[in-house]
Amino acid sequence: MPAVPLAVDEHGNRLVSFAFGVEHVLPDGAPMPMALTALWHGGEVVVVRDREQDQWELPGAQLEPGESPRQAAVRELAEETGQVPGRPLRFVGWAGFLLVPEETAGYAALFTGPAAYRRAFPAARPGEGIAEARWWDLTAPLPGRVSGIDRYLALLTRPENAA
Repeated sequence: MPAVPLAVDEHGNRLVSFAFGVEHVLPDGAPMPMALTALWHGGEVVVVRDREQDQWELPGAQLEPGESPRQAAVRELAEETGQVPGRPLRFVGWAGFLLVPEETAGYAALFTGPAAYRRAFPAARPGEGIAEARWWDLTAPLPGRVSGIDRYLALLTRPENAA
């Protein structure tokens, strides 16, 4: 893993590697499998504000028992944002992290695709992990912090026709 991280968030979590690869082949020793989705529409990606981390992130979470990364990506996208891909999500690659405070290593599968269309976002419920969701062009200011890691990963998936 490189000495200089690719990206860092406000909490000190670091994106230390990104490997374009095969969806069904996890990197050697890949702990803590997670799935993230960069869903695009009209040059904007959907992001969610995580209550616990208090920052804007790509939708995603750890896999549930027996769940594939793709299944987790689709499930979390629907649960957190109410959005639906316009076609099957495309696997992009594996993001390698070092998470604070214990420097825990982990990987996340990154998926991307276009939204079928913009649906209304579900109302946030008190006590749930997601405070709100919105579309973002990666440049406009958002209220609060934006995860530098998730912005970096979104840039990797930005459609060529987006500004």
